[in-house]
Amino acid sequence: MECSLKIIRTPQELQQTTQLLRREGKTIGFVPTMGFLHEGHLSLMRIARKKAHVLVASIFVNPTQFGPNEDLDAYPRDFKRDENLCCEEGVDILFYPTADTMYRTASSSWVDEEALSGVLCGAMRPGHFRGVCTVVAKLLNLVLPDFMVLGEKDAQQLRVLRRMVRDLNFPVEILSSSTVRESDGLAMSSRNSRLSSVERTEAVSLFQGLEKVKERFAAGERNAEVLKALIRETIEKTSGIIDYIEIIDNESLESFQTLETSALVALAVRFSDVRLIDNVVLES
Repeated sequence: MECSLKIIRTPQELQQTTQLLRREGKTIGFVPTMGFLHEGHLSLMRIARKKAHVLVASIFVNPTQFGPNEDLDAYPRDFKRDENLCCEEGVDILFYPTADTMYRTASSSWVDEEALSGVLCGAMRPGHFRGVCTVVAKLLNLVLPDFMVLGEKDAQQLRVLRRMVRDLNFPVEILSSSTVRESDGLAMSSRNSRLSSVERTEAVSLFQGLEKVKERFAAGERNAEVLKALIRETIEKTSGIIDYIEIIDNESLESFQTLETSALVALAVRFSDVRLIDNVVLES
């Protein structure tokens, strides 16, 4: 099958292209990524492909969401592989900019979300969500999509971006899709490729801990500390270093001791310098 994928590398060309598509009455769906695509990304593209006349995807490893000691340089990249996968999924436009084109010299304007971004990953990675919100706001202004599809694995990011879109009146619908997992339950992530063989086996402990919480919750347990201990005991049997294990309100992201409403169970664990996240939502 011949691929009609158009690769655009500058913000100016992308915005000119999407403005023309909008004038033609085309519905635009958008999937933002940092590349090194896996089945989780592709599942988002399939959702968008079914709903849109034009499917736009972006690949940009955004430097402003990485801290000074994080894995920006080590983040896996393989553009040719990603390009082929986008072709197979029917992506129409692939936006592949550089940091220099996305951020002008002496850029000084940022987007901050201040209610949901201060916990979980936001507490562990200062400035992370400022970088996320800023780059996604820029991408929405360039792509001009009718809707954007995000994965539920990045639970806090999904909620922060929903709030940003609501508060700043972006004319875009946010759709979400369930976490895609490997056959043993590990949540798919571009960072999984950097795990050693032993760490890859141990990383399943995140999923196993969440499954234990689901089982105990279904049996009637509502004490957050008891449920968190189940996850902690599971992960502490491995070499993983826990960044956080939290059980919080699914909407406000506020903590509580006794689960009375819909709860988000979220965790982040490091194996060497690879940081993995996962979550599950518990419904009373």
